[in-house]
Amino acid sequence: MRWNRIIPAALVAGALVIALVTLGASAPARSAAGKPAADRRARIEHGEYLATTMGCNDCHTPGTLYGAPDFSRRLSGSELGWQGPWGVSYARNLTPDPETGIGKWSEQDIVNALRTGLRPDGTMLLPPMPWQNSTRMTEQDIHALAAYLKSIPAVRHRVPDRLPPGQTPTGSFMAFPPPSVWDSPRTAPAGAPGAGEGDAKSR
Repeated sequence: MRWNRIIPAALVAGALVIALVTLGASAPARSAAGKPAADRRARIEHGEYLATTMGCNDCHTPGTLYGAPDFSRRLSGSELGWQGPWGVSYARNLTPDPETGIGKWSEQDIVNALRTGLRPDGTMLLPPMPWQNSTRMTEQDIHALAAYLKSIPAVRHRVPDRLPPGQTPTGSFMAFPPPSVWDSPRTAPAGAPGAGEGDAKSR
């Protein structure tokens, strides 16, 4: 009678040990499988934090400069022009739309533009885009920002084309007055007449 009780109990205990060992062995595998996804989520969240605190929405999310940002069209560009010596520029659509946004850019293309001020086609990022600031970002931060821009919903919106100096926009725009002597650029701004021809004389 005693052996009849001991043997079933031992079998149950053995099955429990095997089950616990199996669970313990599979838990690290499941954890490892989920780690890349968790790391990417964390990187995108960090990129969103950077885009928010760096003021990307100020120019690129419609309505922000008027006190009413429309986050359903986050970073889809603005039709408010910025007029200066470079002509008139518009905050571009930064969503992954392939036709009107930067959907055809790779993450590395975005990083390169933020580092150098050059788009993949070799054209300059015009003022007031402060790409000179993003050149100082760490590799971790700049790639997180690029990953975030690739992750947001695509919005189809083509902003107006830039206008060369001397042309007046038809829509709303903000005009920079001629600079004072102190603020006069020593080199011509990108896109302005004489840019790339050496130092411009200070006024």
